[in-house]
Amino acid sequence: MSTTETGAVTLRPMRWWDVDGVMDLERDLFGDESWTIAMFWSELAEPESRFYVVAQEGKEIIGYAGLCAYPEESFVQTIAVKRDRQAEGIGACMLTALIDEARRRDEPMVGLEVRADNETAQRLYARFGFEQIGVRKAYYQPSGTDAVLMVLNLKGVDPLQWAPHE
Repeated sequence: MSTTETGAVTLRPMRWWDVDGVMDLERDLFGDESWTIAMFWSELAEPESRFYVVAQEGKEIIGYAGLCAYPEESFVQTIAVKRDRQAEGIGACMLTALIDEARRRDEPMVGLEVRADNETAQRLYARFGFEQIGVRKAYYQPSGTDAVLMVLNLKGVDPLQWAPHE
């Protein structure tokens, strides 16, 4: 992916030196349910199946997003935008980059889990064509919040094949 600019915001591939700035956002936005530094390092160590971007303004990281892409399926791992920069289109720009990468890899679908109480994110995903196909009970820990499972069908496959099995 090449670096792109939206206004004063630059979207570029995430690198190891971005992890500290990403962790600042992660902790602020997700608190007890934050990923660890080791999780981000692990994700960046798998470039053949992972794709991560950061949104940056000047030297400040104001957002990040990641995709896990295996043959025949891909998943949005995370999308986060600094609190005071939300609703500016930064999340949509990063989601577009993830979907474009899934298409580049010829993936048939993009799946994700989103907190059941995050209606703003669910509306964003729905605008991009994601459909709700299930719920994972008590998915987020330690809060026990449910996750809504959503899928974007890129190739006419049955999205229910990725639905959770009861």
